Amino acid sequence: MAETAARVSLEDLAAIVAQRAQATTETSYTRSLLAKGVAKCAQKLGEEAVETALAAVSGDTKAVVSEAADLLYHLAVLLQARGVPLDDVYAELGRRTGQSGLEEKASRPAS
Repeated sequence: MAETAARVSLEDLAAIVAQRAQATTETSYTRSLLAKGVAKCAQKLGEEAVETALAAVSGDTKAVVSEAADLLYHLAVLLQARGVPLDDVYAELGRRTGQSGLEEKASRPAS
């Protein structure tokens, strides 16, 4: 029987990224990304978002899963780079779920 991979939560992922942020650039891809700064981390997140969207419309479910995992990883790296705790994101999601999506969008300041 095939071995099942461990389930990793977003909290687990954030903790792994935080731990790897303390490593050296020679031993950790995460650390090397963080060393390149927020702009590079944001660029990687954007690339993964596009790749996820393209995989979704291609009809390749396995590619969607793979790209979505990359997207979540790069989001965790960007949050680490900006010093934004995952709990802050959860709090914002909680605030938004107290009203409909249309109400929430209408309450945002015009940009």
